[in-house]
Amino acid sequence: MPLHPQAALAIEAAGDLPAHLSPVELRRAYSEQRIRMLPPAPPISIVRDVSIPSPDGPVAARFYSPDADSQQRPLLVYFHGGGWMLGSVDSYDTVCRRLAIKSNCAVLSVDYRLAPETTFPGAVTDAYAATLWAAKNAADLRIDAGAIAVGGDSAGGNLAAVLAQMSRDSGEFHIALQVLIYPCTDMSREYPSYVRNASGYMLTRAAMNWFISTYVPHFTDRLDTRASPMLRPNLAGLARALIISAEFDPLVDDNATYALRLRQAGVPTRYECFPGMHHPFFTLGAYIDDAAKAEDMIAAEMKALVSGCSAVPPGPAPASGT
Repeated sequence: MPLHPQAALAIEAAGDLPAHLSPVELRRAYSEQRIRMLPPAPPISIVRDVSIPSPDGPVAARFYSPDADSQQRPLLVYFHGGGWMLGSVDSYDTVCRRLAIKSNCAVLSVDYRLAPETTFPGAVTDAYAATLWAAKNAADLRIDAGAIAVGGDSAGGNLAAVLAQMSRDSGEFHIALQVLIYPCTDMSREYPSYVRNASGYMLTRAAMNWFISTYVPHFTDRLDTRASPMLRPNLAGLARALIISAEFDPLVDDNATYALRLRQAGVPTRYECFPGMHHPFFTLGAYIDDAAKAEDMIAAEMKALVSGCSAVPPGPAPASGT
């Protein structure tokens, strides 16, 4: 379908992501722009900043819970987007509040280290340390260690997909659900949608390649499954997945292909491609109603963790983007 009118208005307000600024300048511009495009931030009972120990030093994070009661809730460990270079717990504060309230779950938003100051696998190391810490401290956090989900958008979706695989391999903690919002899962190649949606939709082909080359500067490292979870030969046994994509996104073919591979491996996978939408729509709720619809999908899947079953049948398989 054509570009959705609300997406067109958001694009007109923001334009394509500028790739000519320094990382510090771009972070400032990105944060100021995205905060203006968020929906209202709802009040929530518990918000506290935490410092998580890790082998590479403390990892900053922010913990949210919709109520101070003693009820054990599912936990969503959330990794923000921004091409592994941008974004923060502050710029995603509204997103995490809304997800916690709609899902009646706790959320741990992780402020992983960013490139170019810290390149691959620094963000992965931080994401793993934060998730392991949450699992080990489930009683203190009043969360259910058997109902931990990992999620994120864009670069954060990449980290969530990687964490789902790493938890399966290490056995140090259990992941019950992976929520992947237009993730990059394969840095080894460009899919056709990189060309089809190369510019004009906020995230450009040039910006995507810049992000990847800054975060993972050595091509051989892009073949590592901690950078490109798509390249894992066998995806069997991973946590069930909700994958949200957008029609006018350079990454949409990557997303469809990963969903297809998960299903072929027997992983229960719900794939939802939003027609007429573009890459950052999930964080543009002041302009785009589909952002709230995507939040509702995530909330339904998080609530289903309590009963231990998927909220919605997987539906038809997506067409591969290859």
